[in-house]
Amino acid sequence: MDIRLNNLNNTIVNCKKCPRLVKFINKISTQKRKQNINETYWGKPVPGFGNLNSKLAIVGLAPAAHGGTRTGRAFTGDKSGDFLFKCLHEAGISNSPFSKNLNDNLKLNYTYVTNILKCVPPGDKPLSNEISNCSKFFNEEILYLKKLKVIVTLGKVAFDNCIKLYKKKFIIRKKFVFKHGRLQLLPNGLIILSSYHPSPRNVNTKLISNKMMVNLFIKAKKLAKF
Repeated sequence: MDIRLNNLNNTIVNCKKCPRLVKFINKISTQKRKQNINETYWGKPVPGFGNLNSKLAIVGLAPAAHGGTRTGRAFTGDKSGDFLFKCLHEAGISNSPFSKNLNDNLKLNYTYVTNILKCVPPGDKPLSNEISNCSKFFNEEILYLKKLKVIVTLGKVAFDNCIKLYKKKFIIRKKFVFKHGRLQLLPNGLIILSSYHPSPRNVNTKLISNKMMVNLFIKAKKLAKF
């Protein structure tokens, strides 16, 4: 990993800017789910993962309470992540169809996975000041990815907040509309490709399917040219 990205990740892991989130993470990490009762939770902010040659960034809103907050890796250890990595593997982006923990030898092809918010918020509803505090980290991650061409946002909330952050950097007059598979261009040339969130609810209600997600990631690969 590049030393700049490594330093950023260390800063993220040690961040305690949001007392409400720190308190909630501590609660989750001590009051564990029954199936994880014997595990040691990561219990800290969760940085993104990938490498500086990434041409594609996959962005969610925040780590899951008993997923990334437990494992230390975004979209790992919960059903949303299980579905996501299965699709990434089928699209030729991941070397494995699942991600269990930080040391499972998962490799991504030219792809970086992260969340706008590095800590899980109560009820999955972050406060505006919490997003503002964390936006600096997200901005730095994106700036370090010099070869980045495409951002896939997972879910409308991640999409809305991603656009909101870019509106602080650029004068954007056109309206960005969330729709699964929709391609929209940012003023700096980056492509935003919006997707439904790979949550069990969306999968079970057939709002999204394995084929839909695999096709979306194949499209993202072609747009990112890898």
